[in-house]
Amino acid sequence: MIKLSPTSLPGVVIVEPKVFSDERGFFMENFNARDFEEAGLPTDFVQDNHSRSVRGVLRGLHYQYPAWQGKLARVLAGEVFDVAVDIRRSSMNFGRWFGIKLTADNHKQLYIPGGFAHGFCVLSPVAEMAYKCTALYEPAQDAGVRWNDPDIGIDWPIGDPILSSKDAAAPRLAELPELSA
Repeated sequence: MIKLSPTSLPGVVIVEPKVFSDERGFFMENFNARDFEEAGLPTDFVQDNHSRSVRGVLRGLHYQYPAWQGKLARVLAGEVFDVAVDIRRSSMNFGRWFGIKLTADNHKQLYIPGGFAHGFCVLSPVAEMAYKCTALYEPAQDAGVRWNDPDIGIDWPIGDPILSSKDAAAPRLAELPELSA
């Protein structure tokens, strides 16, 4: 059983699995195809990714086009600020963003559909993220949007992040080609 909470961006959803805790620890189903199908979320995930990053790392804002990837992101260890940005020019929400703190303790997940760029920054000494994808990674379709684009205006909770050279050189939102979902 999962609890869904809509966000300010239609299609981007906070997913909260039922967690069973006691003095030994906890158990939860982080994905159940029946529950996801009943909730109207994708069930055909084809790739699982796992990343580990240190405090101050900012990864993103990433997307893949034209084989969009929907992503179900969660934190296994530590704490991140996770962000989705609508990059579909035809959308009423083009350029708008939503951010949420995902932690190993709150067990919240964020579903980001195709048509959105995704990124996160690490708030704890170390964080490990796992995310399921609805399409396979295609290196030739890998793309990004500048993390600090003033036209998006994300209020990142860190200053002077550690970036990859690719992320530091990503184009601004206004420079993206026409992308349709």
